[in-house]
Amino acid sequence: MRKPELIAAVAKQNGISEAKASVIVNSVFDTITATLAEGDEVALSGFGTFRVATRAGRAGHNPQTGAPMRIAPGKTPRFTAGAHLKRAVNS
Repeated sequence: MRKPELIAAVAKQNGISEAKASVIVNSVFDTITATLAEGDEVALSGFGTFRVATRAGRAGHNPQTGAPMRIAPGKTPRFTAGAHLKRAVNS
């Protein structure tokens, strides 16, 4: 399912226009993004938790030249599925 399909499903389930559903879906995504950018986590009971993980710097190599290089440490978003979501997927 892609974003437009998600918006259509939200609109249908709630009896609202796709324009209103689009505003709601985008608002949820924007709020999750802003919260993660601040370094906080978003925990949705039964669904899962979004959090920011830190990756350590490491040695790597340039795939074109094979020359060794240093890969800088960074942050990446992570999602851990909640119990209800896991049960739904496994049933």
